[in-house]
Amino acid sequence: MISPPMKTHLLPARTISPVSNGCAAAAIPSSPSMAARPRRIPSGLQSVTGRGKFSLAAVTLDDYLPMRSTEVKNRTSTDDITSLRLITAAKTPYLPDGRFDLEAYDSLINMQIEGGAEGVIVGGTTGEGHLMSWDEHIMLIGHTVNCFGTRIKVIGNTGSNSTREAVHATEQGFAVGMHAALHINPYYGKTSIEGMISHFEAVLPMGPTIIYNVPSRTAQDIPPEVIMAISGYPNMAGVKECVGHERVKHYTDKGIAIWSGNDDECHDSRWKYGATGVISVASNLVPGLMHSLMYKGENATLNEKLLPLMKWLFCQPNPIALNTALAQLGVSRPVFRLPYVPLPLEKRIEFVRIVEAIGRDNFVGQKEARILDDDEFVLISRY
Repeated sequence: MISPPMKTHLLPARTISPVSNGCAAAAIPSSPSMAARPRRIPSGLQSVTGRGKFSLAAVTLDDYLPMRSTEVKNRTSTDDITSLRLITAAKTPYLPDGRFDLEAYDSLINMQIEGGAEGVIVGGTTGEGHLMSWDEHIMLIGHTVNCFGTRIKVIGNTGSNSTREAVHATEQGFAVGMHAALHINPYYGKTSIEGMISHFEAVLPMGPTIIYNVPSRTAQDIPPEVIMAISGYPNMAGVKECVGHERVKHYTDKGIAIWSGNDDECHDSRWKYGATGVISVASNLVPGLMHSLMYKGENATLNEKLLPLMKWLFCQPNPIALNTALAQLGVSRPVFRLPYVPLPLEKRIEFVRIVEAIGRDNFVGQKEARILDDDEFVLISRY
């Protein structure tokens, strides 16, 4: 995804204080190790002399990004985010021409709220943010805030493998009112440990932030040393962790908020390893049952009942199965933005059986689950 043009400058490292919640007042670093760490300024120049007789303009700390505001009435504290148990990684539905189906989207978000979800990730992997332009992406975040921001926390996926894009998108996301940002480590063109720390430091001053570790997608783990290096920032809400229970416990023992990123592990992560909750794909389909799994104590019976659905959802790369399921339930149109295509017939038949086993009343929507014929699906390559 390409963000609008933005001027950037190469700077030497400088030491500054982090900013709490993106507002004007600077915060005091909460740990000596953080205070000693050099901070990177993403744009602007120190006063230097050019090759000619004219000096380059001096730029003060007040000129560098992020853009700050003294308006705080709609700001969310980091504590407001760390208290969330069930966050849904929301699906983005489409019209037959490939544009967003906002009517279906609004209905899905309402069903999440009614089912007990306390937060939604907008434009994440499940929501296909990587298939959106940045204009679409920020619009959907703003739309979600505008329609539902008083009833559910809106967490915008404004991460990127380009720090410049991550900074710019995060500024825009907070400007349109999102309550928190989700940030992944730079993928594909991976960086060093120090590079990861610097990448996250560039976005943390803007507002509450969840770091997302999913090595199966990025091909690079975010090791504990990175999380510990940034854990003292006031806006560091916690980590969506997909590595497993041992890593979850490592962080929770140190007081860091963790959301399981794996539906099939979230019950044990929550009740046996101290996770705060889950950022869930399955809750798109069964928000009420996922709420129970996170709030009503250990329930091995319910967990076992949901495991076939959770495993089915990841039989192919997410969000292929979820998109297929929501179409089968009549909650979204059977429209796919390529390169995603629906699951094959035998998997669609399996989903109908899973719905029958768990109970149709536990799923979103009102229509009966259908198998759907192959020719009912629409695949879009231009939109």
